[in-house]
Amino acid sequence: MSEQTQSGIPTIVVKREPTTPIETDEIRALVSAAGHSVVGERTQVGPEDSGTYLGRGALDDLSTVVDSTGAGQVVVDDELTPGQHHSIETALPDGTRVLDRYRLVLGLFESGANTRRARLQVELATLRYDLPRVIESADEGLLNESVEKGSPVYDIRDRIDRLERKLAETPDPADQFRKRRREEGFDLVTIAGYTNAGKSTLLRLLADELCLEAEIETETEPESGFESTSTDETTTTAAVADRLFETLETTTRRATIDGRPVLATDTVGFVSDLPHWLVASFSETLSEAAAADAVILVADASDPCEEFREKLTVALDVLDEQGVDRENVITACNKTDRLTEGELESRLAIAEAFAPSPIPISARAEANLDSLRSAVRARLPTERATLQMPAGDEAMAVVSRAYDRTSVETVDYDGSTVRVVCDGPPSVVERLRARTEELEFEAETDL
Repeated sequence: MSEQTQSGIPTIVVKREPTTPIETDEIRALVSAAGHSVVGERTQVGPEDSGTYLGRGALDDLSTVVDSTGAGQVVVDDELTPGQHHSIETALPDGTRVLDRYRLVLGLFESGANTRRARLQVELATLRYDLPRVIESADEGLLNESVEKGSPVYDIRDRIDRLERKLAETPDPADQFRKRRREEGFDLVTIAGYTNAGKSTLLRLLADELCLEAEIETETEPESGFESTSTDETTTTAAVADRLFETLETTTRRATIDGRPVLATDTVGFVSDLPHWLVASFSETLSEAAAADAVILVADASDPCEEFREKLTVALDVLDEQGVDRENVITACNKTDRLTEGELESRLAIAEAFAPSPIPISARAEANLDSLRSAVRARLPTERATLQMPAGDEAMAVVSRAYDRTSVETVDYDGSTVRVVCDGPPSVVERLRARTEELEFEAETDL
């Protein structure tokens, strides 16, 4: 049964020592994000039991608590082996559902998947995770007897095979989108970081006056031979909410950084102690960072120092695994409006140990965003061009295109000639040069 149909289940949370208020708050937030209510907590002291996770005495105590509170679900803030999961479920009152941290997050991904491809990816990840647990809980004799006539285990394996084939045959629209936009001269910027670090708020600020990815349409202008971009200015604001997994799928907005048109993509947020294979198994958003010209790593500077350091370590390690060049990463220490001067200095000192020149910002207060934009602009690929062509309507179209897609330094009109000096993305500069050469050739042919 999906998370959508099991909302509002009274839940017991099981944690292990050592645990901090931050860790407790996060597991409670995960349970709340899934639509459930926490009616009790248990903290297990001592080493983990390989067979039951909790140990027999603690497991009997947990069963009593579940029965007395009427809880229908137990969430363990850790990863359970298939055997541990089966032992706990067997020891609890009939009908009690057992989820570990990772299975809880998969349920959140399921409820947040809004496209067909995302739903297929989430289903595949969930089935891969559930299969060994179904095998563990099944009777081996019955499994052997049902080889020919089928069983839930074989049904799951068959569904996994079909989903893998279906996804392999389905083109990735994000990949096609990136390729097309690069050809059109857009630079690519990725915003990464943990959930609730302020990524969506920052995206909204960078792209307030621009448009949704799905609403960027292209058409050819017959007079100039260039493509223009039309936008719908009425639906421009990225969704912002203080809840986990607001951006399960990529959210892309068009923005302008110091005159350069860019596409900024907000990625799936990281979650503490979450294996990133779990996210990567159904989402391509992390791989988008490797294709970006600049990556803004948003870090919540209001986190305690140790948590701030740990999250930066994990986030940068994940980006490294995706092949992201550290030189392309800009560390934005967000929520500085919540810090004293001394606290800010300590966070910046921590960040400087990972990356040079971290930038303190407050997306909520819109503070120091110009410094962030300048850092992004410095990482965008640039080529200088001097374009000279015969004056006329076609030349004015080239000048207009240069202003739209590059940083124009000078435009000189010398009688029958127009001369433009500009800096821009190499692909755009190349197209401008090609168009200039066409105009010069046409003018020579007409003589």
